[in-house]
Amino acid sequence: MIGPEHESPRPAEGEGFGDAVTYAFGDPATGLYGSARIGLVPGTPPRTSSIALLFHNRGVVAVGSSGAVELAQLDWTRVEAGDVTAAIVEPLRSWTVSYDGDDGGFELRFDALGAPAEIGQGALAASAAAFHGYEQLCRVRGRVLVGERSWKVDCLGQRGHQWGAPDWQRIELSRTLAVWLDDEHGVTLASVRPRGAAGHEDEVVSAYLLDEQPTAIDDPRLSTAIDADGRQLRAGLELWVDEEGEHGPLRAAGDAVCGTTFDLGELRLDCAFFEWRMEGQRGVGRYDLLRRA
Repeated sequence: MIGPEHESPRPAEGEGFGDAVTYAFGDPATGLYGSARIGLVPGTPPRTSSIALLFHNRGVVAVGSSGAVELAQLDWTRVEAGDVTAAIVEPLRSWTVSYDGDDGGFELRFDALGAPAEIGQGALAASAAAFHGYEQLCRVRGRVLVGERSWKVDCLGQRGHQWGAPDWQRIELSRTLAVWLDDEHGVTLASVRPRGAAGHEDEVVSAYLLDEQPTAIDDPRLSTAIDADGRQLRAGLELWVDEEGEHGPLRAAGDAVCGTTFDLGELRLDCAFFEWRMEGQRGVGRYDLLRRA
């Protein structure tokens, strides 16, 4: 069970351990999409890093990253990494995040719309990714700046907390995907593909329907179409909620709206935002793909 104590930095377990919080939002009415990720690395002294993105009308407005910034102590209550600052207003209920980029940025409040979905457990936690974490569907309100123009946003998004010590000698790639439909419905999915595996069918997957009380999906199936450079173009979901199939499958189809790629040295991160169609509803979401470079 995820409780308020999980909002504190997690105990380091193994070489390469990292602890990260990710905020993401999408407002199709204004064409604004963005995310901010802050990572904490234990040590003496502890360090922090960040990646931030802002898109408008399918184009990249601002991209920012920082790494190896020393901290006095590990603390998620309020943490600053480069141009990104995040704070906990109320554990598992409310948070703030800001990004002050040269060409744009945002000041946002994320309010949880339901309980956390503990996606990092079972086979996913036992895999080479050693993945642990939880995700929450959120209502996102605040201000977004593009150049000298400012927008007020009131949209959907997601806040996630992930930690672990992945062994990238044994991992081919990992995925984090989200669908935000309305204040009561969404989907979150995380998967890891072992090195040498052929495709989606060989990945270890954990997925939930996001609601006031999240529902674990017994058999989540994901397909992805990529472009010549390996970036996400389209995706499909087939979600068998329970083993007997009484409440499934639920199906969703999505198309990339915007995206970009980060070179992380030995790893490559493809970040994309999608428009989704699911069971007669339309929504948005994000799809991140992290792989060996």
